[in-house]
Amino acid sequence: MRWSGRHAAFDRLKNVTPSNPIELVAAGLFAIALVHTFAAKQFERLSHRFPRHAGVFHLLGEVEVVFGFWAIVLVLATAALSGGDEALAYAESRKYTEPLFVFVVMVVAASRPILQTVGGTVAMIARRLPMRTPLATAWLGLAAVPLLGSAITEPAAMTIAALMLSPLIFRPDVPERVKYLCLGVLFVNVSIGGTLTSFAAPPVLMVASTWNWDSSFMLSVFGWKSALAVLVNATIGAISLRRHLHAAPAKDAPSVEVALPAAVVFVHLAFLAAVVALAHHPVAFLGIFLLFLGFTQAYERYQNPLIIKEALLVAFFLAGLVVLGGMQQWWLQPLVSGMSPKVLFFGATALTAVTDNAALTYLGSLITGISEEAKYSLVAGAVVGGGLTMIANAPNPAGVALLKRGFSDETISAGGLLLGALLPTLVAAGALMLL
Repeated sequence: MRWSGRHAAFDRLKNVTPSNPIELVAAGLFAIALVHTFAAKQFERLSHRFPRHAGVFHLLGEVEVVFGFWAIVLVLATAALSGGDEALAYAESRKYTEPLFVFVVMVVAASRPILQTVGGTVAMIARRLPMRTPLATAWLGLAAVPLLGSAITEPAAMTIAALMLSPLIFRPDVPERVKYLCLGVLFVNVSIGGTLTSFAAPPVLMVASTWNWDSSFMLSVFGWKSALAVLVNATIGAISLRRHLHAAPAKDAPSVEVALPAAVVFVHLAFLAAVVALAHHPVAFLGIFLLFLGFTQAYERYQNPLIIKEALLVAFFLAGLVVLGGMQQWWLQPLVSGMSPKVLFFGATALTAVTDNAALTYLGSLITGISEEAKYSLVAGAVVGGGLTMIANAPNPAGVALLKRGFSDETISAGGLLLGALLPTLVAAGALMLL
């Protein structure tokens, strides 16, 4: 049955053709962007070999720039083939709510009062665990914060976890293989850690209303399995760190001891809660964000520099993925709809690595008559594969932007991430398919 389902999917794909030349061009540019993502580290090395053109190579080596760059190429190609009006109409027809939300929630979640609140809570718990405090802190950062994503959304959890773990794990003195394993654990755990509710994980959000999946359903069907996998993965990461993890240098360690006025902390938490609650209403959360910027200016002495640049790069990446991914439905949907449930799980895991998992589940929600088993397999596969590549899950670019300075050449290798995420992905797959 597995082979027949797989053959049916590929037979259906053979008969799929684009409805117009633009879709074929978009598929080609999407493939080029994927190759560019894996080759980004090579561009950084070329910048050292050819210093006269270092600026261009640095730009091409910024992973966050890749999909935005090729999305612009697609818009220009559309203008050349179909006219400028059609190119602008397509670009303006895309929904950019997710990129805008990720930008806003990254900046708010990375503010000093939020980080000190979460960091102080983690430090307090870490001191009470029966292990060295730095190791306990790392374990909590890889386990508890990703699970917190089910309440504050995955992008916010990724931002907080990355900034907490950066001075502790992602440092030059920690071996690259260990850092890539921990990066894979973080990405996979954030991807599955948001499945305890129906609103926090983008791939779940895409189908929740269509399939009537509420938070109680998610917790009972997905959540407890995901939580178990998160704990196992975090333990694997902690074991790999046990010989390398020491207290962060004082100059790099996040300052959790400096007291902030309770009113300032409360206001920041209120801003974060409001942004999360209005995540699907860009006009509303952008208005709240402007108020947040005004508040941080008014109380500048209680703030660290906001991560505007990093958040903008991530938003640019995700917006590019929205533009490029919008023309891939002609080959993705027939492929997904032609798979049997068991094949669909593994197919969704693999496809998630080369396309955003939220886009994949959205296409699945359009399939009529899909069985309950197939629904589960599609979403489970999409969240399991969410840590394999930078584009697999919307929060991943945020993690890359915040952690890349801890790796050689200050870039994260796509191949290194893939290898580092394999073991935690297998753990997550086992939990969601076998339990």
